[in-house]
Amino acid sequence: MIIYCVEDDMNVRDLVVYALNTGGFRATGFPDAKSFLHGLSKELPVLVLLDIMLPGTDGLTVLKDLKSNPETRDIPVIMLTAKGTEFDKVQGLDLGADDYITKPFGVLELISRIKSVLRRVTPKENLKEISVGSITLNPAKHLVLAENQEVRLTLKEFELLQYLMENKGIVLSREKLLDRIWGYDFEGETRTVDVHIRTLRRKLGHCGEEIETVRGIGYRTGGSG
Repeated sequence: MIIYCVEDDMNVRDLVVYALNTGGFRATGFPDAKSFLHGLSKELPVLVLLDIMLPGTDGLTVLKDLKSNPETRDIPVIMLTAKGTEFDKVQGLDLGADDYITKPFGVLELISRIKSVLRRVTPKENLKEISVGSITLNPAKHLVLAENQEVRLTLKEFELLQYLMENKGIVLSREKLLDRIWGYDFEGETRTVDVHIRTLRRKLGHCGEEIETVRGIGYRTGGSG
């Protein structure tokens, strides 16, 4: 298993790859989208660290391509951005990124975030199918049906929906969801949850109404059931 770091700044790229290789992972770096795509053709990674500001094809375009390809759409992606603007974060999450980290960042923080994401990628076997209204979710098959129609979700969207459905009728705060699904609880970052809820509702169509907003607190499913 290997982690890919797509970063045009050689110093940052070399530091990240060195830290990962000495921290128990196997990692390699790429300076641009072209070399990264060549690497993908040889071996699929377990996770991608993807810089937004890349020469040529930018990171958001690369992310969009990854998530639209059946072979790579389930690979978790952590975006690296020097901007740190809400626009970049929201756009990346909308496109299916699993997390983001703003440069400059500490190596220990990066490794912690990587481990958090990878823990949530571990296959979950022997989990029962659950339903809320017209939504059915099968954890073992990673399958979601809305009114018997399959809905394609990113890994984080799937995990978020699963957690909400497993806790049907219970109001879950944004902070709780952020900590449970993303593995951290940073002040001001609950926008991450709102972005994914909005995308979930859109993908679920009419069934998205099953995800209820509880003003000032968070979200729940099956609130009227």
